[in-house]
Amino acid sequence: MSFPRSLKRLMLEHNRGWVFILPSLVLVGLLGLPLFALFWQAAGRDFFSYISSSTALSALKLSLLTSFFTVLIAVATGTPLAFILARWKFRGKTLLELLIDLPVVLPPSVAGLALLIAFGREGLFGSWLNKIGLSLPFTTAAVVIAQTFVSAPLFVRSARVGFAGIDHQLVEAGRVEGANEWQVFRFIMMPLAGRPFLTGLVLTWTRALGEFGATILFAGNLEGRTQTMPLAIYLGFERGLGVAVALSVLLVLVSVLLLEVVRRLERAAPAVH
Repeated sequence: MSFPRSLKRLMLEHNRGWVFILPSLVLVGLLGLPLFALFWQAAGRDFFSYISSSTALSALKLSLLTSFFTVLIAVATGTPLAFILARWKFRGKTLLELLIDLPVVLPPSVAGLALLIAFGREGLFGSWLNKIGLSLPFTTAAVVIAQTFVSAPLFVRSARVGFAGIDHQLVEAGRVEGANEWQVFRFIMMPLAGRPFLTGLVLTWTRALGEFGATILFAGNLEGRTQTMPLAIYLGFERGLGVAVALSVLLVLVSVLLLEVVRRLERAAPAVH
């Protein structure tokens, strides 16, 4: 059945359905047409030639490397933090939750400026780091820090929801059976919070791959050192649109894949409570 016929049938089934369908089509078009144009532009170019260029491969390699370490840091530090926020009660918890959630809504340029003021060579803490021979700005480490700053809160939020949804009776049952705190966490809480945990991991990786504003301010745009895929796309407007279009299409495809993973996790069987 063609799309127009399906649309007509939908409008007939729902009285005055055009009141809802037509405004919806405006937004769908606004979201879909730019992506269609991007893929159309890529199809008219030598996509594989551009994507295999040294600039594209270097940016792709750096993006995968830095986002991998970002996810590792988010999991290693965010898991215990999510557990604390979900299961403990203490003074200042609300303020701590606000601090964790704030980077999610901050403009990327503000995040980059804050990182530069804090850890720049003349920054509040940067001068101390310089005394021990450690300089962060415009290095690959700065890319990881910028990505972690903007993306790790997504993991913490998702994992916190997973830990908070676990039935206290299941935890107490494990303790009654003689399990210590680590065993309760490892064999009871982690499996039950597994789906939100994985969802947060995927969202963190997706956000890290697409990070631009904080990275360009704190790490710069040095090819082979700090130039990730979004930065290479930005530079492509000056040097040549081919690489920018090819990397943009690749990022869209990766994003679609990761979003499908998230959707499958969300459609999975409900977690045990």
